[in-house]
Amino acid sequence: QVQLVESGGGLVQAGGSLRLSCAASGRTFSDLAMGWFRQAPGKERGFVAGISRSGFSIDYADSVKGRFTISRDNAKNTVYLQMNSLKPEDTAIYYCAASFLTWPALYEYDHWGQGTQVTVSS
Repeated sequence: QVQLVESGGGLVQAGGSLRLSCAASGRTFSDLAMGWFRQAPGKERGFVAGISRSGFSIDYADSVKGRFTISRDNAKNTVYLQMNSLKPEDTAIYYCAASFLTWPALYEYDHWGQGTQVTVSS
């Protein structure tokens, strides 16, 4: 089993930055592809960014390209999401997710954290 714990959320003004962290435990971290998803009030949970086991393959939702950066430190069993130039529409609960597949489709992430709230004020 995989346990994921997110941290780093909070309240920030538009144009500001936050860095989210997700610490994984329970299995070998380098065996996991990792992703970030978010869910805003009244909306479905959506993909934000994904990173392969090695970190060589990365993908972003169009809405965050150029502003968000996903990275991982396999020595620290942690994946990060650096969020810059934040907008009010980025307000959501952000979830960390994991999969043992090499490059999972969005529905193939099957381990989830509890989420961390990010609120961007205008």
